[in-house]
Amino acid sequence: MLNFDEETTRLLEDAYQGADVSRRRRATFDALAPEAGEHILDLGCGNGLLTLELSRAVGPGGHVTGLDASPQMLAAARQRINGRDNVTLVEGHAARLPFGKASFDKAAALQLFEYLTDRRPALRALHQVLKPGGLLVVGDIHWDTLAWHSDNTRRMERMLEAWGRHMAERALPALLPSELRTCGYRPGGIHPVTICDTALRPDGLAAMMIQLIRAFAVDIGAADADDAEAWVHEQQELAEEGRFFLSLTHFVCTARRI
Repeated sequence: MLNFDEETTRLLEDAYQGADVSRRRRATFDALAPEAGEHILDLGCGNGLLTLELSRAVGPGGHVTGLDASPQMLAAARQRINGRDNVTLVEGHAARLPFGKASFDKAAALQLFEYLTDRRPALRALHQVLKPGGLLVVGDIHWDTLAWHSDNTRRMERMLEAWGRHMAERALPALLPSELRTCGYRPGGIHPVTICDTALRPDGLAAMMIQLIRAFAVDIGAADADDAEAWVHEQQELAEEGRFFLSLTHFVCTARRI
């Protein structure tokens, strides 16, 4: 699991407003199709970007509740929300939602479920707080779609194997429809959002991932600092030579509470 310390929170704060991550967030927003007056739960709200966008869409007659387990991320969300009357931010966990039955018209979980070893408690908790027919939108990456070029394939494999340890389930989009059915939902569609970077842009998903993977691999002892730095340096050189390539696919899954 990633440690959302002050440095990581600051890195995500910048990258999450870049073009790549904004596309993923927009795909969740569009699938939710928020309407004026609705009450929406943003589960795993992080630094509050989606929460803020939803609060504008539901207007003063609606309400958005953001829940996250990280105090650091919630602190960033509170700064972003800046006292909006139609937003509540709550520290808590997905499997233990502190809300009444049928409290929400819709709920979103953006890049949360891949960190849960067992998604059923969270899905059942959401089932309780959603109104009958309420819409759930889940967005997560299928990490087996990741293609990342390196001239040193063994080192790249080591770094990506280390990165794989930060999540509970790398193939979440493939498993989710079945899990939704068993927890009282009627699955809808699955929409792919593919990111393909051939340049190492400062606001790109690849630039963010490089910094996160380097720190995480060293932190868990999967790579020493020199090896991780050499991996970063190679990716920077590939970008300078016009040979950088990274592609992966994020999926947005919709379902209705039965």
